[in-house]
Amino acid sequence: MSKLTKKIVIAIDGFSSCGKSTFAKAIAARLGYIFIDTGAMYRAVTLCAINQGAVSEDLVNEQAVVALLDGVDISFKFNSEREASDVYVNGECVEDQIRSIEVSNCVSRISSIREVREKLVALQQQMGRDRGVVMDGRDIGTVVFPDAELKIFMTADAKVRAERRYAELTAKGDKVTMEEILENVISRDKADMTRAISPLRQAEDAVVLDNSYMSVEEQMEWFMERYESLVKE
Repeated sequence: MSKLTKKIVIAIDGFSSCGKSTFAKAIAARLGYIFIDTGAMYRAVTLCAINQGAVSEDLVNEQAVVALLDGVDISFKFNSEREASDVYVNGECVEDQIRSIEVSNCVSRISSIREVREKLVALQQQMGRDRGVVMDGRDIGTVVFPDAELKIFMTADAKVRAERRYAELTAKGDKVTMEEILENVISRDKADMTRAISPLRQAEDAVVLDNSYMSVEEQMEWFMERYESLVKE
């Protein structure tokens, strides 16, 4: 089959602030696929939990988080100005709110709650049931779509990732320090890899992409070599 007729699932897992979403968006645009940012979905639930007082940097009320799940409707809508999808919760755009450092500091604890993962994994599997999707997160190739035709595991030096995140937040006017961001990156790595449910790990059949010193264009060239080889088989 040619790449025009063979639709596949592309699963991208990896550490925080590796540029997974930027990479996945570029792939989806190139192939005409649907892009699903699963990390944004966990951030959306985290934002709801923060707003309802169910979680903070000091505590998490798992029972309260689970109780609010049925009232959380997550959707994506294309933003023509950004040429990307925005995240909506119950019809309200929360794209900017979910990228805050407060959400970043709490999302690992929310994503470790079994009921949260079960709800969002089921939704993600439904979104990708017809193939032709690019999905990024922590457990896409290991849990959500273990049968994905192409699995990529992204990594980069922690300091490089912190620098990228710092530049992103300060560009939006957020008052953060480099030290605060680096601490968040390191703590999230540990939390993601050691959680009891769906920990971050490389799938056995995933290919590794270390993009510490690669441009988006170089990453796309790397990807297209592997994608074209796969769909021509």
